[in-house]
Amino acid sequence: MTGDEPRVLIAAEHASARFGGEAALPLHYFRVLRSRGVPVWLLTHARTREEMVALFPDEQRIHYIEDTAWHRAMWQIGRRLPDQISYFTTGFLSRLSTQLAQRRRARRLVREHGITVVHQPMPVSPREPSMLYDLGAPVVIGPMNGGMDYPPAFRRNRGPAERTLLGLGRRAASLLNRLMPGKRRAATLLVANLRTRQALPAGVCTHVVELVENGVDLRLWNAADLEISDLPASEVVTFAFMGRLVDWKAVDLLLRAFAQARTRAPMRLWILGDGAERSSLEGLAAELQIAGTDDTAEGRVHFAGWMPQAVCAQRLRQADCLVLPSLLECGGAVVLEAMSMGKPVIATAWGGPLDYLDPSCGVLVAPGSRADMVDRFAAAMAAMAASAPLRLRMGRAGLVKIKQQFDWELKVDRMMAVYRDAATRHATRG
Repeated sequence: MTGDEPRVLIAAEHASARFGGEAALPLHYFRVLRSRGVPVWLLTHARTREEMVALFPDEQRIHYIEDTAWHRAMWQIGRRLPDQISYFTTGFLSRLSTQLAQRRRARRLVREHGITVVHQPMPVSPREPSMLYDLGAPVVIGPMNGGMDYPPAFRRNRGPAERTLLGLGRRAASLLNRLMPGKRRAATLLVANLRTRQALPAGVCTHVVELVENGVDLRLWNAADLEISDLPASEVVTFAFMGRLVDWKAVDLLLRAFAQARTRAPMRLWILGDGAERSSLEGLAAELQIAGTDDTAEGRVHFAGWMPQAVCAQRLRQADCLVLPSLLECGGAVVLEAMSMGKPVIATAWGGPLDYLDPSCGVLVAPGSRADMVDRFAAAMAAMAASAPLRLRMGRAGLVKIKQQFDWELKVDRMMAVYRDAATRHATRG
């Protein structure tokens, strides 16, 4: 470390591996920077305190925004609404309240600790405004990832109320970003891809850098001590889905595809995760006569439910291939996690998986009609199950790609360069 190294404050509503999704991003930035000895502080909501204390005992550089009656009211109302509607309404109001409190606290932390750059990694929506500005240090926002919709054949998956709210939000984005000008006054905006860059509202900061949103913690997501070539070829190939059971993950299509594919090659399917759709999916599995209670049974699907990350990693390590039929996956960290374990991936050619996969390490299934997707996923699963050399070749290629592009250590190297640039430009203007 030198005296020229940035002093970083990471400000995010949540920093949590338990919450999953984008909440894991600030946690990883803080974890890696802290392990390197970089002066780094974390400002997050108190609902993650228990997890942070367990991960970083006696850490004095983590500060919390306490829960308020407003937060609790928004949560109570939001839990009665569909996920997407609550995210755009009560969720937005709750996030805004948290950012207002963070803004006051961040100003004080910048003064007290000589912080030279503030990083806001989430929310990752390119259109959502930020209240983190005029903090006494330059602000870096992102990487953001969004600006997508369902594939054309699935646009009606959004209900009328959700489509109306989304349309209003998109039309109001420029106005909201003028009223809450964090993204207009930021030093740097980070975007995961061109799609997200194009979704940024008019008038925001023009210093935009492309950086993939997700990374992989190779301490957890790895092939253990085995070389990929040492892994035995399974007689019954295990496919795994990992994630929340919500409608846009399209697990119903996966169940129908598995029902077809299992007649062509020996295979089983694990569903690792839980969510609002679980009951209906279990009913569909029973209807298709593929339901099973034994996770070793050939030709059956096993619903494993929610599991801690370490257990998920172990189960994925035991599987042969990840399948992700999601229709609205901006990121898709699970794709990278599977690749880091030397597992090939079959995923919908839409959104985040397109940023990660190529024909060397996976199969991208074009999102046509529902029937077309079922047929294409079934064909891909049958072909993968029939060829151990194919799985081995793709697994090796995916692992190489992870080590070259998606290791969190590499991402933090790039982020440090972004911090230094933002701090230098801010000092020059000052």
